[in-house]
Amino acid sequence: MQRGKGIPLRFVLGKSKMILGFAEGFPTMLKGEIAMFKMEPQIHYAEDDCPVTAPNGFPKDAELQFEIEMLDFFKAKVVAEDLGVVKKIVEEGKGWETPREPYEVTARITARTGDGKEILHSKEVPYFFTLGKSEVPKGLEMGIGTMVRKEKATIYVSCTYLTESSLMPQVEGLEEVHFEVELVQFIQVRDMLGDGRLIKRRVVDGRGEFPMDCPLHDSLLRVHYKGMLLDEPKSVFYDTQIDNDGEPLEFCSGEGLVPEGFEMCVRLMLPGEKSVVTCPPDFAYDKFPRPANVPEGAHVRWEIELLGFEVPKDWTGLTFKEIMEEADKIKNTGNRLFKEGKFELAKAKYEKLLREYNHVHPQDDEEGKIFANSRSSLHLNVAACYQKMGEYRKSIEACNKVVDSNPVHVKALYRRGMSYMLGGDFDDAKKDFEKMVTVDKSSEPDATAALLKLKQKEQEIEKKARKQFKGLFDKKPGEISEVGAEPADDKNVSDVAGSEEPVTSADRDGSRKPSPRAESEHAFEEERPGLIGRLWPSARRIFSSLGLNRCTIL
Repeated sequence: MQRGKGIPLRFVLGKSKMILGFAEGFPTMLKGEIAMFKMEPQIHYAEDDCPVTAPNGFPKDAELQFEIEMLDFFKAKVVAEDLGVVKKIVEEGKGWETPREPYEVTARITARTGDGKEILHSKEVPYFFTLGKSEVPKGLEMGIGTMVRKEKATIYVSCTYLTESSLMPQVEGLEEVHFEVELVQFIQVRDMLGDGRLIKRRVVDGRGEFPMDCPLHDSLLRVHYKGMLLDEPKSVFYDTQIDNDGEPLEFCSGEGLVPEGFEMCVRLMLPGEKSVVTCPPDFAYDKFPRPANVPEGAHVRWEIELLGFEVPKDWTGLTFKEIMEEADKIKNTGNRLFKEGKFELAKAKYEKLLREYNHVHPQDDEEGKIFANSRSSLHLNVAACYQKMGEYRKSIEACNKVVDSNPVHVKALYRRGMSYMLGGDFDDAKKDFEKMVTVDKSSEPDATAALLKLKQKEQEIEKKARKQFKGLFDKKPGEISEVGAEPADDKNVSDVAGSEEPVTSADRDGSRKPSPRAESEHAFEEERPGLIGRLWPSARRIFSSLGLNRCTIL
């Protein structure tokens, strides 16, 4: 369609604001067709709730005739919701990966104004730029962010999205620009941590589609790599081609066998891909056995080639015995990681097994017993990891999964009691330790030791509280009233030291049971908090530590 200025109008059906007659008439036209539409007032500007305002003096209450020429129509990609950026695909590209910040892009670009005047031409020499650095207008960058390799498209950008850039320093006075773009190539650059410290830059494309063909899950990986100090590019401290007799490095991901930054980047590589990685010290060798020629706090650069990888064996078709053997291998890896202090990785191994167990179905009572014991052991291992990580509430939740199915599981009671104690829930901890003796007399020694440790923790907290609030209750008679004579048992304090509980292979298998001594269970009655308790939640714990069951400060 054309108006007085000779500039075509563009509409997006279902998105653009237009009179009802246009919305119903456009779909009936062919490309190149010129038609005359006669419209009653109620289907043009006199329509109820018309989305388009008629110009001043426009005869909106009269029957009107519109002469329309359909220049072109195409399937559009709406890039900006306000229709300030719209893309027309001219030629389909390859694959489905699209560039994003901070990818490096190579493209051929031609720019024209709305009336067809060419203002930019770079088809002979492709333009190279980095997304996110304002090197092209914002709208053009948004449109290119929806393109795939080798795709050709026209991107319509309104003045709102025409920002100044090195490609187009002058954009003032332009209402709309049509960019003809051919996306020649882009290099994947990923900010792995989001803070610019760990950067992976792909220099040679791999085979397959990203990320479906990447070793995202734990796999056996084979890589060649060269490591060097970032500040001294020529100082190579390791090269598999030289230092490993030309053999690639083989390692299983998810087992902490290589620096964390190294593994994070390899998991996002395709077979055959080569990438350059720059890594900060805390994700390189400061938390990993450091080569002799790498100083502490060094930023490193790795040149990595992923030769291939093997995914873990599928359990489909395996017998129950074979499944449990494979499970033991993964569990033993988790145990090793736990002993090395890599609690997050160990927890991931145990949780992976628990997910796989959802698809395992024992065939008889004997298999069911073995399976139940193994699953309980894994839940308790997860609880141990959370306990070491200081996440006591999650540790308790993992123990509850065992206690719910077996309320007299001594090891689960012991571990949950330890988590309660470390989290400051002394009453619940005492209940679990005392219950251990009632269900299994042989656990009396461990329960006795745990109760002794619990008492010491309570005394430490009480001593700390008395010291912190010394003088608070040194008042004259009458200033403090309603002081209970009986000490309270509820001592919920969260500032407690970490667990010292050892976790051995025998401990994980459930073969060793803690043995507490028999003590009668006490009933603990929860008291309703008073006004101060509601306004200052921690006050109740502090007063309890001081031996004050209930008090009112006048």
